[in-house]
Amino acid sequence: MRGTRRRIAEIMQVKAIKTDKITPGSHTLYQVLDQALPRLDEGSIVVITSKIVAICEGSVVPKNDVDKEALIISESDLYMPKHISAFGFNFTIRDNTLIASAGIDESNSQDAYVLWPKDPQATANDARAYLSKKHGLRQLGVIITDSTHRPLRRGSNGIALAHSGFAALHDYVGQPDIFGRPLTVSVASIDGGLAAAAVLVMGEGDEQTPLALITDAKVEFQDRNPSPEELARLSISIDEDMFAPFLQQTEWKEGGHRKRVR
Repeated sequence: MRGTRRRIAEIMQVKAIKTDKITPGSHTLYQVLDQALPRLDEGSIVVITSKIVAICEGSVVPKNDVDKEALIISESDLYMPKHISAFGFNFTIRDNTLIASAGIDESNSQDAYVLWPKDPQATANDARAYLSKKHGLRQLGVIITDSTHRPLRRGSNGIALAHSGFAALHDYVGQPDIFGRPLTVSVASIDGGLAAAAVLVMGEGDEQTPLALITDAKVEFQDRNPSPEELARLSISIDEDMFAPFLQQTEWKEGGHRKRVR
């Protein structure tokens, strides 16, 4: 019986959390967290969709005020003209993430374009500090998520735009596989896996659950923000990417976001 209880306790739990309907100016992010989250325990990970972050911080543009393609170009680091896509999408790179339309979303936004948050990493850091202090915790993680599509696979899945409070990668390089052979390239994306699980339960329609709470996850918690070196290790250049033969086949154009952050 004791062993059974231990195994049950080690099963990761992911719970979607319903909130009020969030519209521009209706809530701050901290108000959303205060109203919706239960009392948090040590080892909790709070997952927040990027859309709610953007709406709360005012990163929203009325559709009548701007041309969509011009807005996408302005919000991207690199972009492809939409005529390249048979579906009329601008493929873009923003913050070292390959994503359609620079992450700009129209769903659940009431005649407006919702942009990506201004600084997802700063939001993750600040939210972790706020919740850690409020709940008196040392082991607490925060993830900011979005969803995207993967080549040659139907459907979307969740990705992590930012994280705080835990190690985002688990390096298996040098460790043996089950036959004793040393692994040479395997690095697990902990933040990405947690983001995918959370977005799955939060949904992407009218569920109105832009938050999730993960418990009993096997992660290495850190009572601090990720270091610049840790964040830099999450990204690789196009030339170093295993998909470089595909990514290098187009002439990427420079977007407005890259110019602004220089």
